[in-house]
Amino acid sequence: MDCRIFYHDHCFDGACSASLFTRFHRECIGTVKEFSYHGLVHRAGGLFDEAAFVDGENAIVDFKYLSSPKVTWWFDHHLSAFLTPEDQAEFERGQVDGSETLRKFYDASYVSCTSLIADVATAKFGFDAAPLAELIYWANIVDGAKYESATAAVEMAEPAMKLTMVIESSPDETLVQKLIPLLTEMKLQQVLDQPFVQEILGPLMERHLAAIGLIEERSSLHKGVIAFDITDKPTEGYNKFIPYYLHPQGTYNVGLSKSSFRTKVSVGTNPWTPLPASELVNIAAICERYGGGGHARVGAISFPPDREDEAQKAAQEIVLELQGA
Repeated sequence: MDCRIFYHDHCFDGACSASLFTRFHRECIGTVKEFSYHGLVHRAGGLFDEAAFVDGENAIVDFKYLSSPKVTWWFDHHLSAFLTPEDQAEFERGQVDGSETLRKFYDASYVSCTSLIADVATAKFGFDAAPLAELIYWANIVDGAKYESATAAVEMAEPAMKLTMVIESSPDETLVQKLIPLLTEMKLQQVLDQPFVQEILGPLMERHLAAIGLIEERSSLHKGVIAFDITDKPTEGYNKFIPYYLHPQGTYNVGLSKSSFRTKVSVGTNPWTPLPASELVNIAAICERYGGGGHARVGAISFPPDREDEAQKAAQEIVLELQGA
């Protein structure tokens, strides 16, 4: 029997979640001969193609819930994990009647999906997560934006930071599928040292420096909100902490960007703001109103590439809302 793991693509926690799930399943379940991987991205329209599911097991990690009998495992930690109230009700019924309690897990209190999978696998299946402690640690740091400073997040001295940039920004759609099996066995520095990763890293570092310059040129800070629009310079991703590196006094950030498959409104909260959590806005709730989602402190909305006007309108409305918060 085969298992296909569907993971949040272009995301460090998504890759780590798929990797940890692979090792857990191999060591504790042991029913699969071969694992394969399929990246999922938040885009306008349908998020899932059920034709991609295999006849064996199908696992979704670090991504929204799908109501389908073909999905045998599901783990997520996002506040906006359910596309519809009906999906959430179905999941909750499965937890009550016992049909999903051993295969589908949701807990929005977790910083990363990687740590959620590790804890569930350890508590319920006897998995030894200790060999992957580095992976779990950095998944929490990266997905929870728990860097010691914006300088650490943007200047990227640690291997995990460079791998995050490679995962988020590489245009190679097969890259993460190559990295996931390595992350199950290797230290992060060893993965980073792989020749095919190094080939990608050099040009991405150059692009990273260019992105700092571009966002510095385009961004402004007004009433605590950093705003910028780089849709005329298409990119597959940029370091989301650059705005706070350039404008450390900003509380929120609203960025407009464009890639090959979407126009994206990124909304975030400065991880180093001195404001208490009780005074901060729930970003996921704002993004959900426009069809997006995320966490309480960071989220995004995806529009088709040809609907920049709608994305710009949404971004302007969110900027005004946050300025008045």
